[in-house]
Amino acid sequence: MSDWPDEQGNGRGYGRGSGNAQPDGARVMRHVQRGGGGRPGQQSGGVPQQPAYDDGYGQRYGDARDDMFEPRAPRQDAYDNGYDSGYNTGQVYGSPNGNGNGRGDDGYGGDGTRAPRPAPNWRRRIKIGSLTLVVVLLAVSIGTYFWADSKLKREVDLSKVIERPEGGDGTNYLIVGSDSREGMSDEDKKKLHTGSAEGKRTDSMMILHVADDGGNTMISLPRDSNVTIPSFKGAESGKLYPNTGRQTKLNAAYAEDGPELLVRTVEFNTGLRIDHYAEIGFGGFAKIVDAVGGVEMDIPKGFKDPKSGADFEAGKQTLDGQEALAFVRTRYALPGSDLDRTKNQQKFLAALANQAATPGTVMNPFKLYPTMGAGLDTLVVDKDMGLFDVASMFWAMKGVTGGDGKSMNMPLAGSTGGNLLWDKAKVKQMVSELNNDEKVTVSGD
Repeated sequence: MSDWPDEQGNGRGYGRGSGNAQPDGARVMRHVQRGGGGRPGQQSGGVPQQPAYDDGYGQRYGDARDDMFEPRAPRQDAYDNGYDSGYNTGQVYGSPNGNGNGRGDDGYGGDGTRAPRPAPNWRRRIKIGSLTLVVVLLAVSIGTYFWADSKLKREVDLSKVIERPEGGDGTNYLIVGSDSREGMSDEDKKKLHTGSAEGKRTDSMMILHVADDGGNTMISLPRDSNVTIPSFKGAESGKLYPNTGRQTKLNAAYAEDGPELLVRTVEFNTGLRIDHYAEIGFGGFAKIVDAVGGVEMDIPKGFKDPKSGADFEAGKQTLDGQEALAFVRTRYALPGSDLDRTKNQQKFLAALANQAATPGTVMNPFKLYPTMGAGLDTLVVDKDMGLFDVASMFWAMKGVTGGDGKSMNMPLAGSTGGNLLWDKAKVKQMVSELNNDEKVTVSGD
């Protein structure tokens, strides 16, 4: 075999096509000593320092000098001498640092300093935040509306009421508190002293007039009021019943044929058209009071009533649902019986409405939703009544009972056989003033 010239030109070039059996590593690769030094020019252990080897292409083997930590100036590769290897060095054209924007991938500029970050666009952030808040509030409001609307029990059909009077200005609500025990367990009935009587009777009745100009009026209708049952069409049977001139207590109309006959009887005996009907039972009333955390009342004189379960001392106290129901139902322990009871009902409604409308309830979803749920679950309304009508009724009632408007009993002219007689002249004047959205000047007991 022919020998290739080595770096000394003596024809003993191992590893470059030579036939020499000596391995290349034995001659070319230097040994790097890990340890102490020896004499100058000689590595430790007696091995003489090997000369650097140049392979003829401009690259020297042994660029790592004996002192491997000593910096060394970069060398110009022989391949750079007019030779193009065809390999990309990683630089992106148009950018000295490879990313096209004058900065390296690490965010530093070409001079080694970090490029400044752009100032935050606060106007844009505020716009996005405001838009997000509006969208969230809108979604919650829409969801709440449909949730609440689905709970309304539209069971009363006022289209079945016959021979109705002409309507006037404003809106008239007939608000009824019934002794309905629907949804109550035997334990609840015992706890709330409601008894277990079948069917429903009215425990309280009020007309709320919501004027277009804001002058609202609430009139309590004593359940023992002596009224005439007029001709009517049966709510379920559709049968027409003639007017026999029969007189009885107002709450008997409800017991005989339900809300439709009650509305018909009120309209016939007053001449005032009822636009909407709303009714709540015992259980729903107690739940509302408990949902708002109780209602504070100032009771001027203590009283007890075993029939309603009332047992109150004089002074300020917070009533829970059970106590509140006993308070508004009590009449036998009061000197004025039903008239004093209606006054207590108005007084309690004022306190309840103010409590339900406080920021602590309205702004607290853990109180607001249970309160709305408790009321709407047992609220029975007419078929044409919507949530906005319910809200209007509530705020008007809150205003009246809070002193913004007038609260009164139906004007009375004595009694007969234990039933209370209405003062027909005063009632007529009152209805005329209501129909014209005028301030009511007559007074009730």
